[in-house]
Amino acid sequence: MEFRLGSMESLVKGFMDEFWKSKRVLITGHTGFKGSWLACWLQYLGADVWGYSLPPATRPNHFEALDLDIHSRTGDIRDLEALESFLAEVQPEIVFHLAAQSLVRRSYAEPIQTFETNVMGTLNVFEACRNCESVRAIVNVTSDKCYENSGEKRGYVEEDRMGGKDPYSASKGCAELLTASYRASYFDPERYGRNHHVLLASCRAGNVIGGGDWAEDRIVPDIVRGAAAGIPVVIRNPEHVRPWQHVLEPLSGYLLLGRRLLEGRVECAVAWNFGPESDDVLTVGELAAAFAERWEAVELSFAAGKTHLKEAVFLCIDSTKAKKVLGWKPRWNSVNAIERTVEWYRMYYEDGTVRTIQDIEAYNEV
Repeated sequence: MEFRLGSMESLVKGFMDEFWKSKRVLITGHTGFKGSWLACWLQYLGADVWGYSLPPATRPNHFEALDLDIHSRTGDIRDLEALESFLAEVQPEIVFHLAAQSLVRRSYAEPIQTFETNVMGTLNVFEACRNCESVRAIVNVTSDKCYENSGEKRGYVEEDRMGGKDPYSASKGCAELLTASYRASYFDPERYGRNHHVLLASCRAGNVIGGGDWAEDRIVPDIVRGAAAGIPVVIRNPEHVRPWQHVLEPLSGYLLLGRRLLEGRVECAVAWNFGPESDDVLTVGELAAAFAERWEAVELSFAAGKTHLKEAVFLCIDSTKAKKVLGWKPRWNSVNAIERTVEWYRMYYEDGTVRTIQDIEAYNEV
């Protein structure tokens, strides 16, 4: 099957103007779903993109389908010596840290690997950055699940308590505490420019969807695999509510935040939420039904089996601070996100087209 990316001509003059042109950027986890979208966006904005990650976890996968012209290195963030050596070679100006064990259900089966990667791996990234003279900014991507879920039906704000019942959520809460500790101990914004030259921020996004995700135990990849194989997909927990958003939404926030940090905006070296509007949340069942309405190959079964694994019934984050301080806001609502995602997969399976660039261009024009 031949894959086609489409034109890049309109991107360089688009989002962020030419700020990212020739910027030396390192992305950990660049072979993952969000990481590969970010790498693609930064490449076509003219950045000098370097990636450090484990090999793609699935076949097919978005990273290999894109066939990006970036510097890609296979490595494990749990190996501090190798990571420090790589940063010494790259000398990045900014590091976007996305490498993680990102699956809730897998965290139950592999808790040690989850905490090693999400906590000690993040610690290694911070240490490698602290020992690399070129680094000026770090954007640490965690999760909306870092919050201690109280069961309240409201959006969590950045100052809410960290926590988590499942190993994945707990590990992301720990990663946020680690971020706050390093910011206070080594990257204090009040001492920026005198005692150090690094600004560190963390980001918490909603449940992202978009083309190119084939991870296990995620609703959209499960639906897509079912459609491709011609079999119904079982929808577990159809009443659970999640802050669904297209992958480009939080990535636009990461890029905007990264720019502000590189510009020396010390007030931006804090935690940020990037989620959908408060009135634009859907249940798992509603999301699945929307896919079935738009793709005739999708068959659903709502006879979900019982599970002993704990998952939050309601989860939503409040992005008011990002709107007021950064000037960020969602561009696509859940309907737009679903339509773009369905079209990406339809085209991929029907004629091998990879519509990532077209989606970035369309998002940029809103």
